[in-house]
Amino acid sequence: MLRPLLFLMVLAVTGQVYAGSLIVLGDSLSAAYKMPAERGWVALLGQRLQQQGYDVEVMNASVSGDTTQNGIARLPRLLEKHPAEIVVIELGGNDGLRGLPPFLIRRNLQKLINMAQQADAEVVLLGIQVPTNYGPAYTRQFTAIYPDLADDYDVVLVPFFMQQVALKPELMQEDGIHPNADGQPVLLDTVWPHLEPLLN
Repeated sequence: MLRPLLFLMVLAVTGQVYAGSLIVLGDSLSAAYKMPAERGWVALLGQRLQQQGYDVEVMNASVSGDTTQNGIARLPRLLEKHPAEIVVIELGGNDGLRGLPPFLIRRNLQKLINMAQQADAEVVLLGIQVPTNYGPAYTRQFTAIYPDLADDYDVVLVPFFMQQVALKPELMQEDGIHPNADGQPVLLDTVWPHLEPLLN
């Protein structure tokens, strides 16, 4: 009985917080697309957590090209092998680029949120937007998916994950879709204020 008590006392003195493990379930925006993995925002998150005294294992389960349906297929096994206290969901962009119906994207994200919550994990949902050339109606319906789900399921929402980089060419790769290495710390700074309260 003394060791857990001593551990809690150490945390109280040092300010460290133990949050267990965290899974980032995403696509190429979180998979360090066309750059070394250690330069991606998820790897930078792991470094920041360690630097700030958080004992959190970060697992990057992001795969370039993944859709919400791919996430549904992968998440149960991930949660079984790596029980997590926090699941960050960054999916839906590829669904939108393929023009999938917004109601279907919403339903798939809802399933992912349910899976995580049933595993007693907190959820952070990263909002995505699609280019305006998909038409105002589709763009509006797609954008509304994320805040609607956050309200319905009481999950943490980052309103637009790419907000600080999408319109800055110096932070984007030549394809105009993926942030470059200079944009990765900006992505982390966008997510961090929403994520950190869950660690405390």
